[in-house]
Amino acid sequence: MLGLGACNLEVDMNRLIELLFHQQFMQLQHLQDESSPNFVYEVVTLYFRESEKLLRNLRALLWDRESTDYKKMGIHLNQMMGSSSSIGAKRVRNICAAFRSASEHGNWIGCIQSLEVLEHEYYYLKNKLHEFLQIEQQRVIAVGRTIHLSRQ
Repeated sequence: MLGLGACNLEVDMNRLIELLFHQQFMQLQHLQDESSPNFVYEVVTLYFRESEKLLRNLRALLWDRESTDYKKMGIHLNQMMGSSSSIGAKRVRNICAAFRSASEHGNWIGCIQSLEVLEHEYYYLKNKLHEFLQIEQQRVIAVGRTIHLSRQ
C-alpha cells in the first residue's frame, strides 16, 4: 500500500514539474544524488531568498518616481532573469524581460505594472515550488518506508 502511495506522490510531483517548468528544472533535479540529497531544496531555497531580496530592491527603487534609478533596476532584473532561467522559471524570466524593457524606456507606470505582475507570478511559483518540495519529501519518506518494509 505504501508503494502505491509513493507512486501517486510521484505522479503528483511530475504533474507539478510539467505545469511549472521546462526541461531546465528536470536537469537541476538530475544533479541531485546520494552525495547531495538536498540539492534541489537548497537551490530553490537560495532562489527564494535572492528573489525576495531583488523584489524588495525593485519596489524600493520605484518608491519615489522622481529618483528612480532605472540602470540599477535593470541590474536587479538581469539577476532575477538569470536565476529564474537557471531553475526553469520561464514565466518569471519573461516578465522580468518585459519589466526590463519598461525600465530601459524610463516608463515608471510600466515598471509599476510589471512589478505587480512579477510579484504575482513569483508568489504563484513559490507556492507551487513549496507544494512540490513537500510532495518530494513525502515521496522520499514513502520510498524509504517501502524499502525498509521490504527488508523485513
